[in-house]
Amino acid sequence: MVINEIINLRHELHKHPEISNNEFNTAERISNFISKFRPDEVLPLGKTGKAFVFNSNKPGKTSMFRAELDALPIAENSLAAHASLNKNIAHVCGHDGHMAILAGLAHKIAQTRPEKGRIVLLFQPAEEVEQGARDVVEDPVFKQIEPDYIFGLHNIPGVESNKILLKHGTFAAASKGMTVKLFGKTSHAAEPENGISPANAISQIIKQLHDLIAIKSLFSDLTLLTIIHIRMGEVSFGTTPGYAEIMVTLRAFENNDMNLLTQKTEKIIKEIALLEDLKCEISYNEVFPAVENHPDCIDMVAQSAKTNKLETEYLHNPYKWSEDFSYYTQKYKGCFFGLGAGLNQPQLHNPEFDFPDEIIETGINVFYNVYKAINLIKDD
Repeated sequence: MVINEIINLRHELHKHPEISNNEFNTAERISNFISKFRPDEVLPLGKTGKAFVFNSNKPGKTSMFRAELDALPIAENSLAAHASLNKNIAHVCGHDGHMAILAGLAHKIAQTRPEKGRIVLLFQPAEEVEQGARDVVEDPVFKQIEPDYIFGLHNIPGVESNKILLKHGTFAAASKGMTVKLFGKTSHAAEPENGISPANAISQIIKQLHDLIAIKSLFSDLTLLTIIHIRMGEVSFGTTPGYAEIMVTLRAFENNDMNLLTQKTEKIIKEIALLEDLKCEISYNEVFPAVENHPDCIDMVAQSAKTNKLETEYLHNPYKWSEDFSYYTQKYKGCFFGLGAGLNQPQLHNPEFDFPDEIIETGINVFYNVYKAINLIKDD
């Protein structure tokens, strides 16, 4: 199979993007393409996910490589022949390219099937909304194919094409969305003393959270706290508000720091609510642990890059964005790495972003050499 067939697949996927947990046609296109390589098993995972298993039926390691199925609810700005046909949905994060890389890997594995152990190609739904990887890991079917090693990559705009980016420890930050609901008592604006307004509590919460995040000595590495939305009361000049919501994004490079930041933030909010005679509810969504790479897996990717004569860069700091690949690295040895997408490439989630076809073959070859290295590992 020539690389042009993989590029054509990428263009078809790009034309027909689907948002998280609705990637039914995307999964079918992938299945139809990979079926020609005769995987030994095809397993459903999560709502739309697929795992393609190539099994030697001999004892050995299980290696897993993951790509994402979903696109974003963003209107694409493109004149390309393969531009999105689905209104206000586009592959402007490059998941179409990640899927193409895994499809190309399937072809190479079909030609050199594992001599021992097995390899699993995982096409995961809903990376953009966090629950995709979590749903996959919690799926009973996943227990049948639990990996000894798992690998994933992400294209990185602004970095030279085909450069491999590695990071010891944390590769991408932990983050979570916190929603705070404050319940007081509504009253007439002329008689605020008859109500319980959350206004003062909000001002105190904002100040004390900013003071908290400023205490750098509390944390071992970077922590961020971003207030993204506040809603209080109604648009009525005759009413004193009795209800408010505050939405905050918490972010940290280290999982321990995230736990501490969460505890401290909750303590501040609950204490202020109590002093202001407000009831308080705190909930979370879009929870991403930090992606923590395993040294053995980093070394495998580094050696693969060297074999492919690729430039490698070790990052000093993790990326501030988050990735649900962390749900795998919490439980299994893994490595998530970056693949340079070009210095002049529009940034991820930009309406003009289009995955560069010229890095597809590099991604395939890096994964393939990792697969071959795992095949040489002696059993315990």
